Amino acid sequence: MFKNNLKIAWRSLKKQPFFTFLNTFGLAIGMAGGLLLGLYIYDELSYDTMFADADRIYRLNADMKFGGKEERLAEVSAPMAQAILNDIPDVELVTRFRGVGSVFIRPQDARSNVREASVTYADSTFFNMLGIKLLYGDEKSALVEPNTLVMTKTAAEKHFPVDQAIGKTVVLNDQDVYTVTGVVEDLPENSFLKDRGLLLSMAGYEDSRQAEWGNHNYYTLIKLLPGTKVENIQNGLQNMVGKYLIPYAQRFFPGITEQQFIDSGNYMYYSTIPLTDIHLYSKRSPEFSAVSDIKNVYILGAIALILLVLASVNFMNLSTAHSLKRAKEVGIRKTLGSQRSSLIGQFLTESGLIAMGSLVFAVIIAAAVMPFYNDLSGKELAIPFANPFFWLILLVAALALGFLSGSYPALFMSRFVAAKVLKGQGDNSIGGGRVRNALVILQFSISVFLIMGTLTVFQQLQYIQGKDLGYAKDEVLVIQGVNSLEGKREAFKDAVLRLSQVNTATLSSYLPTPSSRSSGTFMRAEDQSMEKALNMQEWQVDEDYLSTIGLSLVAGRNFDPDHFASDSSAILLNEKAVAILGKTPEEVIGSQFINDFQDGSIITVIGVVKNFHFESLRDEVSALGLFYGADYASNLAIKLHGGDVSRTLSEIENAWRDLAPSQPFEHYFMDDSFNTSYEAEQRLGQIFMIFTVLSIIIACLGLLGLAAFNAQKRVKEIGVRKVLGAKVGQIVFRLSMDFLKLVVLSVVIALPLGWYAMDRWLQDFSYHINIPWWIFALSALMAVGVALLTVSYQSIKAAIVNPVKSLRTE
Repeated sequence: MFKNNLKIAWRSLKKQPFFTFLNTFGLAIGMAGGLLLGLYIYDELSYDTMFADADRIYRLNADMKFGGKEERLAEVSAPMAQAILNDIPDVELVTRFRGVGSVFIRPQDARSNVREASVTYADSTFFNMLGIKLLYGDEKSALVEPNTLVMTKTAAEKHFPVDQAIGKTVVLNDQDVYTVTGVVEDLPENSFLKDRGLLLSMAGYEDSRQAEWGNHNYYTLIKLLPGTKVENIQNGLQNMVGKYLIPYAQRFFPGITEQQFIDSGNYMYYSTIPLTDIHLYSKRSPEFSAVSDIKNVYILGAIALILLVLASVNFMNLSTAHSLKRAKEVGIRKTLGSQRSSLIGQFLTESGLIAMGSLVFAVIIAAAVMPFYNDLSGKELAIPFANPFFWLILLVAALALGFLSGSYPALFMSRFVAAKVLKGQGDNSIGGGRVRNALVILQFSISVFLIMGTLTVFQQLQYIQGKDLGYAKDEVLVIQGVNSLEGKREAFKDAVLRLSQVNTATLSSYLPTPSSRSSGTFMRAEDQSMEKALNMQEWQVDEDYLSTIGLSLVAGRNFDPDHFASDSSAILLNEKAVAILGKTPEEVIGSQFINDFQDGSIITVIGVVKNFHFESLRDEVSALGLFYGADYASNLAIKLHGGDVSRTLSEIENAWRDLAPSQPFEHYFMDDSFNTSYEAEQRLGQIFMIFTVLSIIIACLGLLGLAAFNAQKRVKEIGVRKVLGAKVGQIVFRLSMDFLKLVVLSVVIALPLGWYAMDRWLQDFSYHINIPWWIFALSALMAVGVALLTVSYQSIKAAIVNPVKSLRTE
């Protein structure tokens, strides 16, 4: 029976190639889009799941308020790891990391350095914690000794044969000698360790052994004993505030108690997050590596579902519309004794056959666009052709989609009354017009919603690009790694300033775009109470920082090299810090702070700079203090005049080669660095745009088929109208209006829903647009315009047919 159904289905599909193509192609586009988005979502959900015992591993978090600033930190203090092992018996293992950014590295017998971008200190328990095996070396001893390191395979290959790496000595930043004790496979792309090339032994890092409970710089993982619930250790974590943190604070605030700490409005709360949740659910700073947001997964999952729904709706619409041609077939089958169940089986076989054909095309389309899709998503995805489980899922999903899409048409057509359709009353007995209209409305409502979403995302990105950030990022060139010049930083800066196309230059590790960050707590000289302390970012800069970055002074003066002795203990505050102090910019000049958390030195305010956005526009501007000094600067930011940038860059590189011939010359432009801060939004906008186009294509395919069917059904009506004097334009208008009414209704439904959804998305930004009226108008016009073009083609085609030929049509 099934074989017979297949034969009949194949013949039926061959007899109607146009509608078969529309159905197959529409489903294939939906499946291809769903497949690509599914691979992306699977990759996002699989972050950090590859590590052994990942379900028992948690990261420690710290929520705190001190010095007028609330922070949600992904790091805790250095001594907390050992305290947990001592005090909480349910914890089996603890491992700490501390990122150190980039380093210059070379074999000890070589002269030229290579820059390794992502380097971190790690405890020796690293391998046991995550179940990572070394390619070469012993996991138990690899990072135990000071000044030892483990390299990834890619990092090792830059210097020597991988199998000969163990025991080799390398020099970091031309001063620290390390011994290679292990080589590991490149760390997984979908993990928090992505791109880490060097792991340095924490045992050799002096800061990691300090009992500084107030400094939160260590990314700390804990592994619970089997069967332990994470809730069981919460009290133990919180007890550390009174046991360790308060005694530490008493060094600076003698006599303070935990209750006084709480009563002052401050707090410290330790918590945990599962390792596998960090990538999508953690919204803290600083994260060990770039994280995403579960909202993006929901958005992309919704788009995938939308595409499949659109393709399915398309199939239903075209199949039910085409049912008029098959009405007599159904009538004859019923007259000859066919049961309704056998008819349903026949039509479901046809839909299943179309789904299988669509699946083949979908996989071909997905494979063809995969390189482009990887560029768009920033991932390295691939279709797992060799995985039988993948094919099983794909096959089941395709059949389910085919049967779901074909179920309504099968039930609809099997319901025809044989006597009526055989008497030629098919038009009256078939019906289904209301359902088809509802499906068209659904399709175009989704399309309008996606159009509006795409326009809003790009408008927000344009707002970010054009917003006055309070600093000048254009034509600012940043030279990295100037710390490798050691005592030649100022000489390099002077050489650069002598170039004709250079305006100004500044030495600093701290820039408004992604760069180093450091915060500290300072007490007012006039009131050293805990309640009056000020927590703020502290950046070291030189006297040319303001002019190079384009910052504006609101009050006071800038740093002056002629007053270095006094300015070395001076500070420039931003307006936000001044507002927290409750003073005006003029009043705060001359105010003093005591840096008790460092050396107890007196710091005097000499100026106030206008607020500028040194963090993402998702966040409010926070308090900032600029300190005088660039002894440890790792960047030289250069403000260019414009002109021949390539020639200027070449001249700067020559100056670098004169001072550091063995060091790599690396640079970037500040506006490019700013743009990378919003890569997630840019990619979301591009994905929105591409899949919006796909949804419109699918909707238009369905509309094209319905318009063709409608014109075919009304061919005699068109002929009669032409004979009676109707013009082509009038006929086209009449045929098009039926569909345009549905599209207009779709617009009315979709625009309020689109506004609500995108307004919620914009709330993630502290600075965002209000959705302008023209986005609503343009979304509506685009939908109506595309629909009109689609319908008009078939309408014009039908309207220009010779009426004599139309009237002869049976």
